[in-house]
Formats: sequence, C-alpha cells, structure tokens
Amino acid sequence: MEGMRSTRAGMPRTRAGVPTTRARMPTRREQVADSEPTCLAGAGRTLRAAGLAAILALAVLVVPFHAQAQTEGSAADEAAVLGVVNRLFDGMREKDEAKLRSVFHDEARLHSAGVDEAGAARTSETPIDGFIRNVVGSSAHLDEVTFDERVEVSGNLAMAWTPYNLFVNDSFQHCGVDVFVMTRSGDGWRILQLADTRTQEGCDRDRRD
Repeated sequence: MEGMRSTRAGMPRTRAGVPTTRARMPTRREQVADSEPTCLAGAGRTLRAAGLAAILALAVLVVPFHAQAQTEGSAADEAAVLGVVNRLFDGMREKDEAKLRSVFHDEARLHSAGVDEAGAARTSETPIDGFIRNVVGSSAHLDEVTFDERVEVSGNLAMAWTPYNLFVNDSFQHCGVDVFVMTRSGDGWRILQLADTRTQEGCDRDRRD
C-alpha cells in the first residue's frame, strides 16, 4: 500500500483529486506546418489583389483608346451618310439618272407627310422609278439645299435629319425636313426610306447653306 501511495503521490491531481496528463508542447515542425495554410492564404490574397490591380490598370489604358476608335469610326460614318444625301441632290441638279439610282437601296421607298385639301393629315408615296423619271424629265432646274443636318449611326443603320429649302429655277418653292433611313451594304450606305415634309410657312427663304 505504501508503494501505491507513493506512486499516486507522484501523479499530478486536479482540485477534485482526478489525475490529469501534462499538455505536450508542439514541435517546431508542427508549428511550421500549422502556419503554412495561413501563409498560403495570405499569399493568395496578395496575388489576387495584384492581378486585379493589373487588370484595372490595363482597362484604364484600353478604354480611352477603344472610345477614341469608336468616335473616329462614327465620324467617318456620319460623313459617308451625308455624302449619300449630297449625291442625291447633286443627281437632281444634274438630272443624272445613274447617280440618282446609285443612292437608293433596291427596296427603297419615298413618302411625303403633309395635309390634304381639307387640312387633314395625309401621307403619300412616290415610286422610286417615278421620282427619277420626273426629275430627269423635268425642264426646270431643281436645287434642294440642306442645313443643320443631324446624323445618328448604330452599326449598319443610320438616320439623317436634314432641314431643306427647294429652289426651282432659282426661285424659292418650299421648305421642310427630309428624313433618311439608310443601311450599310457591301457598296456603302444606301437609302432605304426617305420621308419629307413640305411647307411655305416659317421658312428662311434665302438660306442656301
């Protein structure tokens, strides 16, 4: 019994008298191993942050260049669209059938939005062939001039809003607005739809540019 008492006396006890074991200190290798996931996670966050910063820096450089390219392309398209408008009216002045036909899409349509004799709103359509025949066969000098033109381009579709004055044999005839809808083809921009208004009220009769 004395031997057992001495053995028990050498064992550490809790306050309740229950034996406990001493906590083992981790080795250096275990400490390093435990710290590796934290280090790797921190390194991963650092790399991700660096990658995001690089992407943002690249975007800052690329976006202005892309915007500039789009602006330049739109300006070129707007000039080409107005070139078609000018070619149409040059063809009218010169009574050049080939030039007139060259600006129209194969399925082009011409409309005028006005009023009838009773003052009610009315829309009329003129066939392309009839329009060209009337222009080429007319003995009068037709001079339609536009000003304050506005052009909108979206991909292969364009719209031109062109206020105008029409002079016949150098005398003012009427003013109005021409609205062109154009589509881009392999041969460039072509008029798909042309609608106009015609009035003698509120016109700047002397304006030619």
